[in-house]
This record gives sequence, structure tokens and C-alpha cells, in this order.
Amino acid sequence: MTGRAARTAMAVVMALTVAGCGAGDDRASDGAADGRVTGAVTVFAAASLTESFRRIGKDFEAANPGSTVTLNVAGSSALANQISQGAPADVFASAAPANMATVTESGNADGTPTTFARNQLVIAVPRGNPQAVTGLADLSRPGVKVALCAGQVPCGAAARTALEAAGVALTPVTLEQDVKGALAKLKLGEVDAALVYRTDVRAASAEVTGVEFPESARAVNDYPIVALKDAPNPAGARAFVAYVHSAPAQAVLAEAGFQAP
Repeated sequence: MTGRAARTAMAVVMALTVAGCGAGDDRASDGAADGRVTGAVTVFAAASLTESFRRIGKDFEAANPGSTVTLNVAGSSALANQISQGAPADVFASAAPANMATVTESGNADGTPTTFARNQLVIAVPRGNPQAVTGLADLSRPGVKVALCAGQVPCGAAARTALEAAGVALTPVTLEQDVKGALAKLKLGEVDAALVYRTDVRAASAEVTGVEFPESARAVNDYPIVALKDAPNPAGARAFVAYVHSAPAQAVLAEAGFQAP
């Protein structure tokens, strides 16, 4: 590992944002040798997976006593870059194949990524829909402030595809680095609408409402997952990937609004 990569890895470890499906870090207890899965499993996951992977992580821990799952959630492009620069992680779950390709093409994947879910955009508006937004064209009306994801992250790429399909041109007041950032701008009242995933609206349904639009069908995102080549806990990495494809985990994802792969 280069000096730069080492510094990046240290920064990522210090910045792990959501930890904590379990407590403690017990990598030394990786029990792969006796067939059990124990120890810490660090999962880098797209921000749109936050709520679902928190629950799946807890379920994984319950199914594998002695294991702990730590989540690092952010935009898929940022996570892919961190992994490529040497950040210590066991699993990568991306919101789009393009960002997964950054990891596979740099030789950091252990095997071939597999698609475990799909997701679709909606227009998030405040409850009551005060701007009476019914479709993408309404977002280009004068005075309507819109938050989008930046183009390099999956929700931004999907939004661009949907807007092009609708023939709508708009200038957002903000471009966020992940979908949770765009939704936060709406919840704070800084914008009138945000293009986010259906799952994000469902998770924040107490505060926002989702407006479906037909062009979103042209921009459905596949979510791939893979164990990482230099995973500190390779047995845990492979077990977590398998668990995400299991019926219990798929039920969690479906309840959150994800589509089956």
C-alpha cells in the first residue's frame, strides 16, 4: 500500500459513518477455519441502502453469533474510489454497475458482482405537495427549486436519463453527492422537490410524499454487490454477500420498496 493509500485507509476508518449494527471490532475472531462466521464485517454500501442494510446487518449478526457488521454509507462513486485507494473493507454494495466497474476493473473484487436489487426514481415533495407537482415538467416551472444528485453518482445519472427521456431541462439549485443529501435539502425546506429513489421516500414517509412519473421506468438502477479481494474478513465477506441474496434479506429489501433483481 502506498503512503497515499495508507492515509486514505486511515481516514476512511475514522470516518465510518454508520456503524454500528453491532459493537466492537473483533477481526481476530474470524472463525472461517471452523466453519463459523464471526468477527467484524465492514460493508461499504450506497447511501440509498442505509435503512435496509442496517436491518439486514442486525439480522446477519443474529444469524451469525460473534459477528459484527459495520456500515460505511455514502455515494457509490466515493465508496468505489475509497476502495480503489486501499480503504479496508470486506463488501461493496453499489447503486449502479458503473461504480462497481471502478472496483472490478482495478482488481479489487473477489469474484463477479451479482445484482441483488433494483430501484427507481420518484419526485419527493413535502407532504401536502404545496407546489402541486404531478410530473417532471412541473420541476421546470419558474420558482420551483429542485435538488438533484450530482451526475457522477447513480441517482444523478438516473435523474439525467429520466429528464432527457421526458424532454425536460431544468437547473437545480443544488447537486448533492448522494441521494440522502438531496432528500435532506427537501426535508430542511431548502427546495420544493428532489429526485430521489422510491425507497428513500418510503423511509421518510412521515415528512415527504413521492410523486411517480413514467420516465422513471427508463432509468431503473441495478444494485450489484461483491466481496472484496483484500477483505480483512474474507469468510465474513462471502457470508454477508450470500445473506443479502437470501429470502429474509430480500424480504427486507422488498419491504423498503426495492424491486427484485
